[in-house]
Amino acid sequence: MDVLMLSRLQFAAASMFHFLFVPLTLGLSVLTAIYETKYVTTGDEDYKRAAKFWGKLFLINFALGVVTGITLEFQFGTNWSSYSKYVGDVFGSLLAIEATLAFYLESTFIGVWVFTWNKVKPKTHALFIWLVAIASNVSALWILIANGWMQHPVGYVLRNGRAELADFIAVITNKFAIYEFLHTVSGAYILSGFFVMGVSAWHILRNNELEFFKKSFRIAATFALVFALFEIFNGHLHGAEVAETQPTKLAAMESHWETKKSAPMYLFLIPDEENERNSLELFPIPGMLSMLAYHSPSAEVKGLKDFPKDERPPVGLTFFGFRIMVGLGFLFGLLTILAWLKRNAPETAPALLKVLILAIPLPYLAIEAGWVVAEVGRQPWIVYGLMKTKDAVSVLASSQVLISLIAFVAFYSFLGIIDFYLLAKYARKGPEKAN
Repeated sequence: MDVLMLSRLQFAAASMFHFLFVPLTLGLSVLTAIYETKYVTTGDEDYKRAAKFWGKLFLINFALGVVTGITLEFQFGTNWSSYSKYVGDVFGSLLAIEATLAFYLESTFIGVWVFTWNKVKPKTHALFIWLVAIASNVSALWILIANGWMQHPVGYVLRNGRAELADFIAVITNKFAIYEFLHTVSGAYILSGFFVMGVSAWHILRNNELEFFKKSFRIAATFALVFALFEIFNGHLHGAEVAETQPTKLAAMESHWETKKSAPMYLFLIPDEENERNSLELFPIPGMLSMLAYHSPSAEVKGLKDFPKDERPPVGLTFFGFRIMVGLGFLFGLLTILAWLKRNAPETAPALLKVLILAIPLPYLAIEAGWVVAEVGRQPWIVYGLMKTKDAVSVLASSQVLISLIAFVAFYSFLGIIDFYLLAKYARKGPEKAN
């Protein structure tokens, strides 16, 4: 393989490993803050124990997430130096703000929160974890604004052979980036809600700390339900934005080859990218693709054949990634409704509890599939319509990238095993005993 493909594989591996940790960090920080706030407002010691228990799992996940995230930014200098030279004036400023503002705030108050239990007033201590949660999510906001700019570049001018920042407000209010942030963070909250429900379900089935885990389950079920339903609504809005700004991605998501009005959506089809067609199309819903993309059943949807071959994304990965994400999204909506209906007496629904334990990995799969759609569907552009991925790579020997790719995969696999081992160990152990 050439340097371009190896560099793409390396960045994809690093990104997907990193995003095994990020969503749980984002959601558990908020849930931990909610549990501690419940303790402050009710005086119920179970909620204080909940904040400590779920907070410990948050800290394990945060530590591993930091390690995997740092290397991603280094790759913009090592593997993608041409990209950094061309758009660094815009992209670099956003990452700098994330690091100096959000990440340092988050890291500082994590330490303060850990070491000040019973040393400050409960309200003050709860404020610390809220600051951690806010900083974690603000960090995600700046990173996703940067990614949103790559998906839909705005607020720049081409000058001196590079893209330079011209309108900072346009960049940070980029509608694509806002939808992407809401979509990504909602997915993280769903994942965290399912993690807490699944772990709670495991203990409830064994009658371990029943009242404690029922309280954890109740809040997590409500939390996950709100964001599972919001994700479906926001996903539709985000899809319409993709149709407007990235028509090639939309066409690949639906394996839509021919430009037509009243474009149907097929409940089942098999893409045939080599022959530029679908080998099987079943159960068409007339006008549905036009309706979902442009809010009109008679709207014209441009097909892949109307775009140059060298500007089309890989269809198979984008198509199946999209269906995995959407299918699981609707499943999460159903499961969270059932969990919410049983939130006050989950022990009376053992079958549901068993399903929720098995469902813990599914939000991870949905989120990874979503990033496949976002990033593979953007190809061949690294900055959509502005810079192609092949023009962004550094001048390196293939052997250099291959060695680092193998090292990344081996090291990250080791870190992943440690993370999931520790999460499983302390999740099974349960909370500290009540005084």
